[in-house]
Amino acid sequence: MTHTIGVFDSGFGGLTVLRALIRRFPRAQFAFLGDTARLPYGSKSRRTIARYAAQSAQFLVREQGAEFLVIACNTASALALDAIQDAVPVPVLGVIEPGASAARAASRSGDVLVMATDATVQSHAYATACRARGLRAIEKACPLLVPLVEEGWTDPDTHTGAVTAEVIRIYLEELNAQAAAEGLDPDTLVLGCTHYPLLRPFISRAVSPGIRVIDSAEAVADAAALIFAQAELPCPILPQAGEGTKEEIDPQTALRFFATDSVEKFERLGSRFLDRPVGKVELVDLGG
Repeated sequence: MTHTIGVFDSGFGGLTVLRALIRRFPRAQFAFLGDTARLPYGSKSRRTIARYAAQSAQFLVREQGAEFLVIACNTASALALDAIQDAVPVPVLGVIEPGASAARAASRSGDVLVMATDATVQSHAYATACRARGLRAIEKACPLLVPLVEEGWTDPDTHTGAVTAEVIRIYLEELNAQAAAEGLDPDTLVLGCTHYPLLRPFISRAVSPGIRVIDSAEAVADAAALIFAQAELPCPILPQAGEGTKEEIDPQTALRFFATDSVEKFERLGSRFLDRPVGKVELVDLGG
């Protein structure tokens, strides 16, 4: 029996989560929805975000038959997870709790750094999730990183890549200075935005020796695999692929992509996030 996994984001970044899920569930069916007509969610009220996210979740479950839902959006995970769970009758997994759990497993000092968008940092969702696991966390808003990724400034061997590297160096320097001022000894860094896996090579080079980098996309795929295994659901699961590994999609993997606006942009940028051509993206209207 093949299960349908629905994946939702306000834009394109959640495709890094889908990429990790495909590696773990090579024979599943996936339906990915990017609510591109209404992004960015971070500028909206909690009530509006909850309404948008619930509509997207219902589309994936009711119209695409998703039996398991992954919210590959940090803002929606932080501010609307309860509303989404109330809106659909299937298990729902956000990105924040898995990231915090992975940090707990990785950290020995109990002190964690978090790089995220301004909206996610303002929600303090990572700090709260880390605190619940006995960790102390310092969150840093890194507003320049998302546009750098979407502009394609992600090649370390180019002039634009040098700019990206310098921006990351400054953000990490500020994070480390704040940690030192508060007497923390961080040994783990959480990438709290689904765009940031595309910056993993830059960040891994820039962090202090001994710092382990937690990719929230990989953490979500690990958490989803654990849920399926514990529930004994008949969906083949593979071990996580090594960093930098690119596999061909299993012929039995079915992928469908939907966007609420900017289909051409989704197809162009989406291939960068998924690390393979997205193909046809279907336009859907979820209402106001």
